[in-house]
Order: sequence, then structure tokens, then C-alpha cells
Amino acid sequence: MTKTQLIEKVASQCHCSHAQAEIVVNTIIKSTQRALERGDRVELRGFGTFEVREYGAYTGRNPKTGDSVEVAPKRAPFFKAGKELKARLNEG
Repeated sequence: MTKTQLIEKVASQCHCSHAQAEIVVNTIIKSTQRALERGDRVELRGFGTFEVREYGAYTGRNPKTGDSVEVAPKRAPFFKAGKELKARLNEG
């Protein structure tokens, strides 16, 4: 599902305009982004949690040349599916 499809789904289910549904979807996405940028965890009960994982620096390898490469520490988003979502995906 794309963002556009999600907006259309929200508009049809809430009986609101496309513009209003777009505001709702964008607000949810932006709020989630801001929370993750602050290092907060975002929990959507029955769906899952989003959090930021921090990875330390390490020495990697360039697959093309085989040379050692220093990889800087980084932060990356991580999603863990909730119990209810996992159950629904594995039904019958």
C-alpha cells in the first residue's frame, strides 16, 4: 500500500475529503518521525513498535575491492510487529 492509497482509504472510511485525510496521514507520519528523531519509542497497540537502534562503529569490507573500510556509528529505525499483527498474519 502506498501513501496515496492509504490517504484514499482514510478518506473513504472517515467520509471526509481527500485533503482532510491527507492532513491526518501526514500528521501521523510527521509525529512518528519527530518522536524517533528525539529517540522516543512509538507504540501502536495491536500493530507494533517503532524505535531507534544505535549501532557502533566497526571495520567493514568493500565487497568490490576487499579493502577494509571504517564504518561510522549510526542510528537506524527499527520496527517490531506486535503480537496481534503477527497472529493475524499467521491465521489459517
